[in-house]
Amino acid sequence: MSRGDDLQSQALTKPAFSETQASALVESVFGLKVSKIQPLPSYDDQNFHVCISRTKDITDGPTEYVLKISNTESSKTPELIEVQSHIIMFLRAAGFPTASVCRTKGDNLTSLVSTDSGSEIASYLVRLLTYLPGRPIAEIPISPQLLYEIGRLAGKLDKTLEKFHHPKLSCLRRENFIWNLKNVPLLEKYLYALGQSRNREIVTQVIQLFKGEVLTKLGDFRECVNHGDLNDHNILVEAIKSAPEGATYHVSGI
Repeated sequence: MSRGDDLQSQALTKPAFSETQASALVESVFGLKVSKIQPLPSYDDQNFHVCISRTKDITDGPTEYVLKISNTESSKTPELIEVQSHIIMFLRAAGFPTASVCRTKGDNLTSLVSTDSGSEIASYLVRLLTYLPGRPIAEIPISPQLLYEIGRLAGKLDKTLEKFHHPKLSCLRRENFIWNLKNVPLLEKYLYALGQSRNREIVTQVIQLFKGEVLTKLGDFRECVNHGDLNDHNILVEAIKSAPEGATYHVSGI
């Protein structure tokens, strides 16, 4: 596959629902009337920030949600999304600042919807989570206190996930998934994107070290379920009112 074909494949995989279509999904799948909707950043899925209207049937509960539409590849493995949803619910029950997973009108965690583009019919898994307030830490100055809190939270999260069990947990072992932390060597096929630069030399060296120092010892490591993508765009923070100097933010969502 050429680079162009690779990029085209990725573009075709990502959902491209309009705000009108997304609003209709929220109403038809989850039974909520949308008053406002706007797109949120996403990599290969599609996300929307959704505000709902109160009705005679819905008088309490959250009024803000995130509609998540999975790409066509992820939508082929609904058990994966199911396990992820149960992990979110497990962590929330354990006291972590995660979203709540909303059920469909049919009392399911997800719904598979199909669209006809004229040339093909594509299917997408849809789910709805409660909206978490806050700003990505990428948008604020980082303090030692906040870094400490994030590190402590990450360690506590991984320790808590040792207790998580699910009959379909094995679906998380995606051998050719590029974001699987043990699949660092798969990055070699993308080195061309760095051109002939110092960065490419560094990345190449890291990959080779990973092959020699980590892959050869994988059998000695304990397998675990972890976040895997706890980056500065996936951690939300809120300002602390009347906070002491140097402690102006706290983690509000993961």
